[in-house]
Amino acid sequence: MVGQLLATLEQLGVADNTLVIFASDNGPEVHTVANMRSNHDHDGAKPWRGMKRDQWEGGHRTPLIVRWPGKIKPKAVSDQLISLTDFMATCGVLAGADLPNNAGEDSFNMLPVLLGEQVHQPVRTHLLTQTQKLELSIREGDWKYLDHKGSGGNNYNRPNLLPYIVEELAPDAPGQLYNLKNDPQETKNLYYHHPNIVKRMKAKLNHLVASGRSAPLSIHSGTVSEEH
Repeated sequence: MVGQLLATLEQLGVADNTLVIFASDNGPEVHTVANMRSNHDHDGAKPWRGMKRDQWEGGHRTPLIVRWPGKIKPKAVSDQLISLTDFMATCGVLAGADLPNNAGEDSFNMLPVLLGEQVHQPVRTHLLTQTQKLELSIREGDWKYLDHKGSGGNNYNRPNLLPYIVEELAPDAPGQLYNLKNDPQETKNLYYHHPNIVKRMKAKLNHLVASGRSAPLSIHSGTVSEEH
């Protein structure tokens, strides 16, 4: 389907002037994961832990491919932290629209990253995610803090999810702390090993929730407001 879309853009003569964004809104569905693993020896969430609805990386870490001829360098790769929410602010800039401060409260302008103008300095210093149960997590660099027990989404005591339970090394901890660089599968909860990091990240999370936004305020009247 993507190939047909790109071919149509070529046929219409607008391919070189069209920004194409390919993404997925979440990780693979529970029943799909079970079926693909058991019947097709394929794991759509691998190597991440979890699946759709989970706060773990398998629930929300997804592919993102952006094509914009003449603007984005072909085969360029970035490890910048990004969320689908960021495309509101990004497209707002492209359209010349100034978002009001009561819109796109969690949206960052990622255009400098897409154009290769900001490579090493992160646009996002943090990323908040929320499950359908309103459970929250925050990521800063390699550190990720989950302000809850378990996946925050799926019930792993259900028969179809029992085979995918990962042994909890800190079952009594009220939250979870992972270093995604050293433990990308999120198997080692470091909640009790780094209490200062837990305290800092939980405080940051609570502050952002109380402020009602995680992105910087918009530019108004020639001044830039401080980021919350």
